Amino acid sequence: MKNLSRQLLFLLVAGLINFSCQEVADKTTNDKMEVTEDASAPQKMNYPYTIDHPDNWETGSQQNTFNALSALKEWEKGNIDESLKYFADSVKVRFDRLDKMLSKDSLKILFTPDKSLKSVMIKMEDWESVISKDKKDEYVTLWYTQYFETMDGKKDSVDVINDLKMKDGKIIGLDEYQRLLH
Repeated sequence: MKNLSRQLLFLLVAGLINFSCQEVADKTTNDKMEVTEDASAPQKMNYPYTIDHPDNWETGSQQNTFNALSALKEWEKGNIDESLKYFADSVKVRFDRLDKMLSKDSLKILFTPDKSLKSVMIKMEDWESVISKDKKDEYVTLWYTQYFETMDGKKDSVDVINDLKMKDGKIIGLDEYQRLLH
């Protein structure tokens, strides 16, 4: 009788442990499924600032990225005329202390390196092409470091962000932000 009680107690404990483990495993699986489902669904965010069109951008054109990078590469190599092939006939340019619509002739003057520069080298960090959900606005943003050496041997560098507004594969706007790295 004592053995039968022990066997029944053992079976009861084993059954409870098995039931308990199965319930934990099911709960863990369900929790993981809920997280996966929640992570894939877009969430309505209550941002601390408001704008007219939040979360308005989708991945843009690879061709736009290629054109923007090619324009910069040709500039880096000193091929200003080749660089300008990627620009529209007039471009809205916004740099520090400059905010103007410029023709290609004016861009050529602006883009021609100073005679005091011996060399320029670009180390690209990242880029992104985006298009608005309504397909009206397209941009390519480039993040890079520009290294340069002057004719008298001084070397320096600057972090640069270019926001290039694109239309029909051409650059129609150029906003540039710089941070000197002395």
